[in-house]
Amino acid sequence: MKLKKVAVVYNQQISHSIEIKNKLKSLLDKYKIISDVFDIDSLQCGYDFVFVIGGDGTILKTSRYYAKYSIPIFGVNLGRLGFLSQSSADNIEFALKKILSGEYKTEDRIMLQYEGITALNDFVIKGSFTGRTSKFSLKINNKKVCDYLADGIIISTPTGSTAYGLSAGGPVIVPSLDAFVIVPICPHTLTARPLVVPDSELITICTGKSKDKYFLSADGQEFSEFHSEINIHKSQYTVKLALLDGTEFYSVLRDKLHWGTSPANI
Repeated sequence: MKLKKVAVVYNQQISHSIEIKNKLKSLLDKYKIISDVFDIDSLQCGYDFVFVIGGDGTILKTSRYYAKYSIPIFGVNLGRLGFLSQSSADNIEFALKKILSGEYKTEDRIMLQYEGITALNDFVIKGSFTGRTSKFSLKINNKKVCDYLADGIIISTPTGSTAYGLSAGGPVIVPSLDAFVIVPICPHTLTARPLVVPDSELITICTGKSKDKYFLSADGQEFSEFHSEINIHKSQYTVKLALLDGTEFYSVLRDKLHWGTSPANI
């Protein structure tokens, strides 16, 4: 696909983001590509490709906005891990040449939805009282599965399985799988284990007391309050991540998460 008009999104809260967005803008001008630059809080539509400069949080917010437009998202990492990014600031011109020559692919990543809120990584559900466990009931397709006494519940996509869900003891799911992961956070039982379900299932989380407040966070960025229960399902939208040719998921696990590497070698 020939790039006609692209957006450059940056996060001014991240060190060096302004310097890198200026560099990328100059490179796009050099290659005669029409582009507009936006801060993460001022996104606009009308583009056929989006470059995102920042960390995974910046990419998550940008992805949720552009998902409904089916626009490829390419991340330039300025954060710590940069699991969703494809380029560092140092090799940005190399990555741009690859993209302009068509040496990239796009992957559709499924998203979660609760009412009008979507998440690329995960929904996290917790009670309003920090430091105190809460009771949650899990239903799949309106049939009860189990009760949890836990600090919270994580509902994760395959993309988000390497994020909070992994830290809470959940499995890593290959992004191409059509599945969600349900992970209890610090459950007060030895029999509570993460559960992998098809992405076609309706996931319902019920709370113990309707008068208590509970909160749902989307990718750790958008928050919603509820009392009794919430229904979570697959979003009709997907995020198109642009990946350079030769990139594959298992190499990212090794390079960024040091998967299977002895601590002495990290």
